[in-house]
Amino acid sequence: MRSDGLTLHLDTFSGIAGNMFLGAMLDAGLSRKELEADLAGLGVEFKLRVSKVTRGALAARYVDVLVPKAKGKTRRKKTTKRARKEHGHSHDHAHDPDHHDHSHGHEPGRHYDEIRKLLDRARLEPSVRDRAQEIFAALAGAEARVHGVPIEKVHFHEVGAVDAIVDVTGAAVALHRMGITRVTATPVALGHGSVMTQHGRLPLPAPATIELLKGIPTVPAHEEFETVTPTGAAILRCVTDAYGPLPEMTPVSVGHGAGNDRPGRMPNLLRAILGSGPTRSHDRVAQLETNLDDFPPEHLDHLMERLFEAGALDVSLQHLQAKKNRPGFLVRVIGQPADQAALAGVLFAETQSLGVRVSQTDRVILPRETIRVKTPFGRIPVKVSRGDQGRVDVSAEYDDCKRAARKSGSPLRDVVRAAEDAAREQLDSGV
Repeated sequence: MRSDGLTLHLDTFSGIAGNMFLGAMLDAGLSRKELEADLAGLGVEFKLRVSKVTRGALAARYVDVLVPKAKGKTRRKKTTKRARKEHGHSHDHAHDPDHHDHSHGHEPGRHYDEIRKLLDRARLEPSVRDRAQEIFAALAGAEARVHGVPIEKVHFHEVGAVDAIVDVTGAAVALHRMGITRVTATPVALGHGSVMTQHGRLPLPAPATIELLKGIPTVPAHEEFETVTPTGAAILRCVTDAYGPLPEMTPVSVGHGAGNDRPGRMPNLLRAILGSGPTRSHDRVAQLETNLDDFPPEHLDHLMERLFEAGALDVSLQHLQAKKNRPGFLVRVIGQPADQAALAGVLFAETQSLGVRVSQTDRVILPRETIRVKTPFGRIPVKVSRGDQGRVDVSAEYDDCKRAARKSGSPLRDVVRAAEDAAREQLDSGV
């Protein structure tokens, strides 16, 4: 199935896991033959098992990745249904109660650096490789922050296993193969309770999961199960453009991805709705403003950096004549509603402002994505936006071009031109 310009809406009423996402995409029309052909480029041994199951009253697809047992090595022990019930483990075969380890490097799994190199050498479409790398980088970063270790020291016990690599790469393949240009999702439902790991009993959501969900809207699932796994949270974080109800669209396909069977108020499913619609879409943003008439202008650069670090989508400055005829600045910040408090906190901390005006407003936006292209100056991110009548615009990321220009000693305009030309060639070739 291939259809350009589709929107994918993820209904996360019962959470999300890596295999649930892949199952939902297969159920919605992703070609299993194409998926397996693309995943063969990973160069690892596995067998994809896709089962038709029911969860509650709904039919769904359940995905499992079978890894052959190597001589002299012990294959990962499967979690039994009884153990899943006792431990509150609800789904995602790629996430056992102990999915990571930082002190026992001899256990099954891979270090993050191994996974990064594996994906670098894999025979994958550039956009698929970049997205898979982004998801695993998010996972590794979350684990590093939670356990207070450098990212290169992170050892994935289960998340780094072949089944999780397949889940993550398969998610990237699905978005590419199905021509999905925009992803939205409902606020994700979080279970509660605890889970037993080799590090002892840990609260739910798991520490890495809640780290990955920073800034993402959540709602209680009212279930004593693990509804969101680190793999699912990382996929959600790296592919979703906006959160909210089903956006304006004409549904063309619906798929259900199953987690493990378990009792509960809601069936353990992820629902994926694919639709076409107007090129323009809508979301809601927070706008924060404050007037500064006693602020050193040379500090504005630092203020803007802090605001972007806190999640700002845009920051602008406007000269104004303030009270008592003093020259000043109007600082306007655009951000996601979930980041509103953090952005206001930066304004209060970094300026002498005693008040910040806040409003929320609807925004009309064009679908956009970022791709990484190969140039004589290195790999450079390029933003791609899609307008009416199929118009496609490309814009190389300024900071990356500036670094490449300084490193190579080339004019900035040459680096920008090379990156944007490479992006157009990649888009024209359908890569």
